[in-house]
Amino acid sequence: MIKGDDIYIRPFTGLDSVSLLNLQTSNREFFEKFSMSRSSHYYSLDNQMKLIEKWNDNQEKDREYNFGIFKSESDELIGTVNLFQVIRGSLQSAFIGYFLAEKQNGKGYTTKAVKLIVDYAFNNLQLHRIEAGVMPHNIGSIRVLEKAGFHKEGIAKKNVKINGRWEDHQVLAIIHPND
Repeated sequence: MIKGDDIYIRPFTGLDSVSLLNLQTSNREFFEKFSMSRSSHYYSLDNQMKLIEKWNDNQEKDREYNFGIFKSESDELIGTVNLFQVIRGSLQSAFIGYFLAEKQNGKGYTTKAVKLIVDYAFNNLQLHRIEAGVMPHNIGSIRVLEKAGFHKEGIAKKNVKINGRWEDHQVLAIIHPND
């Protein structure tokens, strides 16, 4: 568990599968605006349990790190934050992703969670660079990253297929301050 002021992040366990399913189903329309459409099978308890198992296996293999974002006062799961496509060797980098329940947006939780996972990435995983890609019209997400210390690097044209369309992405990154 990595604690912040009013939130904490921690890896998922099998006990989180119901909360994760509730987060996904209650925010489906909102989340799918910024990611790919998912089949109805994705929104099943069995699939959420399998996802958690896969995430934990990939964490053990140093491929990706998936955390829930929880409110400190209630232990309510309000979002997810992750490092994926971890590359070792001469790059020492990863990509960051996150989702926050629509009703929790605008309260600073995502910025705090991003700062916590970046600190973890630099100090525990010894990563050098973390990169993010955000659709240019997603101003809130760009602000989250900039508040967390990321800098803009450019636009990746037609970079990610979302809901059947190739979308441009603003590329942002943060470099370990001691490198």
